[in-house]
Amino acid sequence: MSESERFQLGTVGALSLSVVSSVSIVICNKALISSLGFTFATTLTSWHLLVTFCSLHVALWMKLFEHKPFDARAVMGFGILNGISIGLLNLSLGFNSVGFYQMTKLAIIPCTVILETLFFRKKFSRSIQFSLIILLLGVGIATVTDLQLNVLGSVLSLLAVITTCVAQIMTNTIQKRFKVSSTQLLYQSCPYQAMTLFIAGPFLDGLLTNQNVFAFKYTPQVLVFIVLSCLISVSVNFSTFLVIGKTSPVTYQVLGHLKTCLVLAFGYVLLHDPFSWRNIFGILIALIGMILYSYFCSIESQQKASEATAQLSQAKEAEADPLLTVENGSGTIADIVPKAPVWSSDKDLHA
Repeated sequence: MSESERFQLGTVGALSLSVVSSVSIVICNKALISSLGFTFATTLTSWHLLVTFCSLHVALWMKLFEHKPFDARAVMGFGILNGISIGLLNLSLGFNSVGFYQMTKLAIIPCTVILETLFFRKKFSRSIQFSLIILLLGVGIATVTDLQLNVLGSVLSLLAVITTCVAQIMTNTIQKRFKVSSTQLLYQSCPYQAMTLFIAGPFLDGLLTNQNVFAFKYTPQVLVFIVLSCLISVSVNFSTFLVIGKTSPVTYQVLGHLKTCLVLAFGYVLLHDPFSWRNIFGILIALIGMILYSYFCSIESQQKASEATAQLSQAKEAEADPLLTVENGSGTIADIVPKAPVWSSDKDLHA
């Protein structure tokens, strides 16, 4: 199996794991919050991250991956920013209507595209832009209902969008810059994310629910669902870093909207949630957008791979026959004839 085939297989596996684990944890948390009354989302997320870190520590002890330390300040800043973005998203949901919160999530994709274009000079083709517009239109039709605006909620949503975009771009950038795997980055950043949410979680949950997480009555059924949610979260957190590292923040957001459509569908089938033709129509449009996005990304990847292969073959031909560079006007005879070493008085100083 070639390197590109293994990469594609790994990417498909990462995407599949992300979808399955995310849909599973949403259904589990929905039962925990709606049916059992455990509404402390931020505190629950901090427990998710603590369990993820403990699981990765066991995996490290079993030598399933190698610990690779790198810039401590980058890891700390990244971990705290991730924790803040999660807290802001929960606050946005608490201070806004569900429809406005869905609009907030939709805004993450165009915001990510703008940031990557401005700061990383990344170019998105018209085909990719067209497919993203169709995707956002479909998800908007399927999920956005009422739009109730308020100043505090709008500010929180804006901050949530910006911090989420920056955190996801950093996930991709750090993995490539420091040449670390998704597991290595998750292992090192998890404690900072967990502590940020563990400290702020009870306060934020109390602000949103007017209840104390420590005074909640933890029945055996609630504890079983909390443990199940924490175990599923290990796959969710791991697959999130894996997908962003192998693809891009924009692709991860596209995948996130696919999860939203699947959650709507599973909620209707399994939990008998209310469903309308508007939901069905929106999901179908969103699926068309996702298919187009995947198709255009695949074509562009193949074009980039073929261009890279062509450039590599040209470079090898030039090395094999140096006269080609002269005939093509890209070099001179003096570049081909070996030069005698020139002595420099600074040679010993720079040795």
